[in-house]
Amino acid sequence: MEILNGIDVLIRDNFRPIAGQRVGLITNHTGQTRDGRATIDILHDAPNVTLAALFGPEHGIRGALDEKIGDGVDEKTGLPVYSLYGDSLRPKPEQLRGLDALVFDIQDIGCRFYTYISTLGNAMEEAAKAKLHMVVLDRPNPITGRGVEGPVSDADRLSFTAWHPLPVRHGMTVGELARLFNVERRIGAGLIVVPCEGWRRTMWWDETGLIWVNPSPNMRSLTQATLYPGIGLLETTNLSVGRGTDTPFEVIGAPWIEPRRLAADLNGRALPGVRFIPIRFTPRASVYQGTPCGGVNIVITHRERFQPLRTGLETAASLLRLYPEVWKAEAYDRLLVSRDTLAALRRGAGWEAMERLWKPQRERFGRIRRQYLLYA
Repeated sequence: MEILNGIDVLIRDNFRPIAGQRVGLITNHTGQTRDGRATIDILHDAPNVTLAALFGPEHGIRGALDEKIGDGVDEKTGLPVYSLYGDSLRPKPEQLRGLDALVFDIQDIGCRFYTYISTLGNAMEEAAKAKLHMVVLDRPNPITGRGVEGPVSDADRLSFTAWHPLPVRHGMTVGELARLFNVERRIGAGLIVVPCEGWRRTMWWDETGLIWVNPSPNMRSLTQATLYPGIGLLETTNLSVGRGTDTPFEVIGAPWIEPRRLAADLNGRALPGVRFIPIRFTPRASVYQGTPCGGVNIVITHRERFQPLRTGLETAASLLRLYPEVWKAEAYDRLLVSRDTLAALRRGAGWEAMERLWKPQRERFGRIRRQYLLYA
């Protein structure tokens, strides 16, 4: 069966949820049909829809920037483009004036601190205040909709990289998350989710037949998306996670790491579905730009057995054991957002102890999550 994104279903159904309406579109380069046509162009050309404004998330409407972004004009359509990653992280009331609906079409990668889902949540809140419909065009979770891993973020420390108390790997699509946010956050938006068709929770991206489009400049492959929930956590510390190399999140390192020593320690932990190869590399940008680093190449050997959160936390434990005076462990909690987990890590707790620590909150999240799932 051919798998359809929400935008493909919307076209097939003659734009029924937004027919006759003036809409604003929150999207980027990943908002496209199965055959590669931009959602911007589709809505702009639809005979029964008036596309009146565009809104761009982190990395911009074309997904090419790694910086704060200002407002602008879309060259092709002449429409105003309002940044949701600049002076404001949410649509402003004056930008929503005259609209009937906000449409969201962005590819997520299934990780709590990837900010597109925070943009979604902010937009839903503003749509509810402005009494607009919020229409979410759903897309598959590229790393499957099964894996739920890691601690639920501390409820008193929510932010743009931890918008709602979720595990690090939430195992949901953006449409499912929108349903959860709307009820659990008491947003009360007039929410319409246009679901995918043909997608099943067990599917990885490469089983969908859909074209991979880099969701952000440093998310260049399914392998990197699979590693990201665990390895991405490390990038707030004094460690390179491969930004400025050809393989972000597939390598980690620092000038003070001896590669063979770190690889031996990590391989000795017998982590499922992954091996570590000692390497040296010099990032061309970002952390340690131009500075030779020692580190490891992280190779997934069996993705069904691979556990990204376990791999990331065991890597943190290894760094604490080998380089306690150098590695800045306190910064690890910026994306982890779990005081208890960081404290357990500092105590030298093993993976089984971590899992026991998370069990009550994860079971509670599991009960909540089940109510909002759209796919088998």
